[in-house]
Amino acid sequence: MAQGTTTFNDQAFATITEGQATILFPTNNEVFYNPVQQFNRDMSIAAIRTWRDLVSQEKWAKALKKEGRTVEEATAAGETAPVFKPKILEALAASGLRSVRYAKEIPDLDHILCNDLDAEAVASIKRNVEYNGLSEELVRPNLGDAKIVMYQHLPPQLNYHVVDLDPYGSATPFIDAGVQSVSDGGLMLITCTDLQVLAGTNFTETCFTKYGGMTLKADFCHEMALRLVLNLVTQTAAKHRRYVEPLMSCSIDFYVRIFVRVHASPIDVKKTASRTSLVYLCQGCKDFTHQPLGKVSEDGKKFMFATHKAGGECSQCGRQFHIGGPIYNGPLHNKAFVRSMLEHVKANKTSYGTSTRMEGMLTVIGEEIDAPLYYSLRSLTTGVHSNSIGLKEIGSALVNAGFEFSISHANPTSVKTSAPSHVVWDIMRAHVKKDAKAKEQPEGSVARAIRDKAMTITPDFTYNKAANPPSRKIKLVRFQENPEKNWGPKARAGKKRKNEDAGADTAVVKKKAKAEAAEPAGEATEATEAATEATAETEA
Repeated sequence: MAQGTTTFNDQAFATITEGQATILFPTNNEVFYNPVQQFNRDMSIAAIRTWRDLVSQEKWAKALKKEGRTVEEATAAGETAPVFKPKILEALAASGLRSVRYAKEIPDLDHILCNDLDAEAVASIKRNVEYNGLSEELVRPNLGDAKIVMYQHLPPQLNYHVVDLDPYGSATPFIDAGVQSVSDGGLMLITCTDLQVLAGTNFTETCFTKYGGMTLKADFCHEMALRLVLNLVTQTAAKHRRYVEPLMSCSIDFYVRIFVRVHASPIDVKKTASRTSLVYLCQGCKDFTHQPLGKVSEDGKKFMFATHKAGGECSQCGRQFHIGGPIYNGPLHNKAFVRSMLEHVKANKTSYGTSTRMEGMLTVIGEEIDAPLYYSLRSLTTGVHSNSIGLKEIGSALVNAGFEFSISHANPTSVKTSAPSHVVWDIMRAHVKKDAKAKEQPEGSVARAIRDKAMTITPDFTYNKAANPPSRKIKLVRFQENPEKNWGPKARAGKKRKNEDAGADTAVVKKKAKAEAAEPAGEATEATEAATEATAETEA
């Protein structure tokens, strides 16, 4: 990102260059911009380009099949996939930076509808489109309510191939319109920045109201945030006989960003209940299990009731459960898509200002196993009250026992595994027994209850290379670092900010009038003087 100043149409502007786009900002900066979100925009461009190539290949394969040929045969004959020109809707565009970057950095687009509800934002979009040498036929500025604009594109012939929802706060109000306005097989990109609701424990009722699920106080809270959002999108799409396929789900800085394909598939919609789970979290040792709400037969043709498997109390320490969710319990990522996107980023490093971080996150995501939620080293060692255990040590024991193991991109000390919980705790029990300095725990404690359980396996801690992923060996920037000083969500832009300023002025005037009314004429109290000084400072 580069900053500067310029004059455009006889007006002075501050400029910010990001990627191939240079955006003009008035001196009062009435339109929202957050430089930390460059990573978000870089990832979005790479994801759309990867998805577009995937759809091109799918359309080509379908056309060739009608001719009785295969892609391999056509490729050998020197043929290439026809160009696919997607239509993109950015429903909440603000300055238009994202749309301008899409237009300049994603080749062969049909057009981008760049929408915002604020008139000043739309004026900024038009200014930036012109300044960047783009036509309003390619990038179409539009003043309108995002939901209404999307509902106006419900007929299949009016659907957009890509719908990008990147609001300030929660995307919940826009999901219903979004899943209906995107084309069959189209791409939705969804951001939610209200992690204090999605991953915190102080707003559980708000989380349920917004997302239809309850959070839990657990170290896996950031992955659970992703799964709560995915569950909302999945349930909403199912009402319209549509099925959601997660391509990539990212926990980033102060927000979540998910990339999903939306398919018109009534048979897959019937599997929604089996992809939905409640989460049972032990109040003592923080062990967890997820309870699917439905069950599908192995041939995928029968849909049945699920049986309860959590029990009435924790099988490890005997404590009661807290119940969270429901959440989406399926895969967070499409591994083939992630690999293709990683290859694209490696081949186009100079195109992305955050390519190093992109490569690191995509590599870690590609290594994640498809197991809902995760343990953390902290919760495991706290549960048995032991010294720390290394990731390679516990990972080797899990792999040697015949189970999958990985970390999560959402937590650098996470333990994702396909192993049942009793195997995980057997490994921790064996870890305690190896520690000569381990102290006896008091009767009735959580640690004592776990340690006293009989072991079902004999863990083998011999180093296994599968417990040491390639991303660790090649020293990638695998986890997010503070991108700038005092980073985080910025203040809400535009009309909201102006209203707040006006509200502050009104509050000062009311405070002054109230102070004056409370005192006899001719007497000035400290409150009156303070209010007067505040008014003077505001007017200045």
